[in-house]
Amino acid sequence: MSGDLGPRLASALATAPSDRIVFDLTGIENQYDRLVRELPVTVRFAMKACPVDEVLACLADRGAGFDAASPGEIEQALRLGVPADRIHYGNTVKSDASIAEAHRLGVRTFATDSVQDVAAIAAHAPGARVYCRLTTSGEGALWGLSRKFGCSQDDAVRVLTVARAAGLTPAGLSVHVGSQQMTYDAWRQAVDRLADTMVALREQGIVLDHVNLGGGLPALGYLDRHGHPLEPPLDKMFAVLREGIEEMRHLNAAPLDVVMEPGRHLVADHGAIRAHVYRLTERRQADGEPVHWLYLSCGKFNGLYEMDELCHRLVFPGHSDGEYVAAVVAGPTCDSDDAYRTAHRRVPRGLASGDPVWILSAGAYATGYMTQGFNGFGPLSHTVTRHGPDHAGAAA
Repeated sequence: MSGDLGPRLASALATAPSDRIVFDLTGIENQYDRLVRELPVTVRFAMKACPVDEVLACLADRGAGFDAASPGEIEQALRLGVPADRIHYGNTVKSDASIAEAHRLGVRTFATDSVQDVAAIAAHAPGARVYCRLTTSGEGALWGLSRKFGCSQDDAVRVLTVARAAGLTPAGLSVHVGSQQMTYDAWRQAVDRLADTMVALREQGIVLDHVNLGGGLPALGYLDRHGHPLEPPLDKMFAVLREGIEEMRHLNAAPLDVVMEPGRHLVADHGAIRAHVYRLTERRQADGEPVHWLYLSCGKFNGLYEMDELCHRLVFPGHSDGEYVAAVVAGPTCDSDDAYRTAHRRVPRGLASGDPVWILSAGAYATGYMTQGFNGFGPLSHTVTRHGPDHAGAAA
């Protein structure tokens, strides 16, 4: 999948009577199947990437578990029938009350990165399993995630040693190479760091039962901030990960499960937004240069939150021919941040108010990041489609 529009999405977008986001469940299932064919891993889908019941249910039916970051996400997964032992609390930032609630709900595996958090888990989730997140540089990713989470190798040894003394099970280590990682070397460095820390832990008598490689696997259909295709070397990433998994399993003194937490990799390219044109305008800047602006019904606050770092491919049905102009693309709100930062996109000059526009590779983070009514613009509804183009279901 490289951002091309498949027949199921195209049909659902073409028949949508109003703005909405459409998820191709069959495409998501196929993407999951490809991932587990490529890598010998246990999948815990990052719920924050797409907290949509139908999407979560189709992944759960495929065998996926869930990476939850709050009791609210845990409750959602349980409501869908996912067993608690397929859910872990993957957020290192947790209050005492949240830890206690997760434990009450049946979750027994918790991420951590500090001795203070370990003490809280021991007090409010006694006997739980913990895995410690190592920090990474985040280099090569669109979102590095390198500051808020994770600790050094020395800290990780200390954290898991303290966990053992507190009656917890020091079960694993985790990393996250950054969201939409664009380099395979980041994975090589992450595996090396995990392996080195496993050796240091073994010297303290701690043998792990799993490592968690986190998220970061990229989607393939995005454009960069200048409108050029992003082309992550996915095949090379898979090769590096396979090699690294084999090395870590050989290194460990016990059977080693390998967990991954894909989010956007599974859903981004299998969701698209049906929006519409507000207006195509032309106005002069202060220097006298004329600039076209294309205002859409969907922008940063109702589906395209990540528009500061990337661009989405746009399709304008019914406008395949005719003259095109370069335009800044922006959302509908009265907020200057509600626009793509750098790229001028080629758009049909003949666009009129009300014309549909399809925004591709919008299946990740669109629903979770939407405001509930900034400037009076409500969140998008969603529709799901699967199998053939004539089998669609709708949800609010």
